[in-house]
Amino acid sequence: MSKIQDAFAEGKAFIPFVTCGDPDLETTAAIVRAMAQSGADLIELGIPFSDPTAEGPVIQEANLRALSGGVTTDRVFDLVRDLRRDVTVPLVFMTYANVVFSYGTEKFLANCAEAGVDGLILPDVPFEEKEDFAPLCQQYGVELISLVAPTSEGRAAAIAREAHGFVYIVSSLGVTGVRSEIKTDIPSLAGLVKANTQIPCAVGFGISTPAQAADMARHADGVIVGSAIVKLIGQHGRKAVPYVAEYVKSMKDAIRGL
Repeated sequence: MSKIQDAFAEGKAFIPFVTCGDPDLETTAAIVRAMAQSGADLIELGIPFSDPTAEGPVIQEANLRALSGGVTTDRVFDLVRDLRRDVTVPLVFMTYANVVFSYGTEKFLANCAEAGVDGLILPDVPFEEKEDFAPLCQQYGVELISLVAPTSEGRAAAIAREAHGFVYIVSSLGVTGVRSEIKTDIPSLAGLVKANTQIPCAVGFGISTPAQAADMARHADGVIVGSAIVKLIGQHGRKAVPYVAEYVKSMKDAIRGL
């Protein structure tokens, strides 16, 4: 079993996302440590990018704040090295193909392995094009996480069969962001994924409240939350740490024991 799959071994996993460097890298480090202590089972680290096509306005603005603060991919790797002195939960990068290509795919994945990054999510890389990254991910022991969207129904079984780490089920069409309700038929999508793979699946995009988290966790093995956390950081800036810690604890408590 991989380190990422271990994150799901103790029951339903809570997976928060943070944009690295928003408002600055020191605050990101404090937030990640607080999330790990508050019950996060796996943490997604967003590498800022100037054109994050899958993101809604909340995360787009966080990307811009981080980039204007001088955050680079090298500095994000330094952040991970620092976190790995005491943070033991799996860490997964979420970024875009362009970030990896421009850095140099092999150099990027070698650095992931050396710094302690367990997985990689590239929302703009379709299943059919994952071979641009999959062999090097395998070579360096970094799990390339596959996404299944409401529009993937015809391909969901094939995606699940070839997936690594966990399957990321995208709950809503469109970009990331908080939604008042999730209308996608998650039970059938999660059921299709589970019928075709032994690895866990987690639902993300649009989840923001403990009630939504509990609802989604009844059908999947974990819940991913990004925009609601990034929104808190946008509101509180460098003082966001206790607010994020409290939020993560409330979300983890909501799915515990399901």
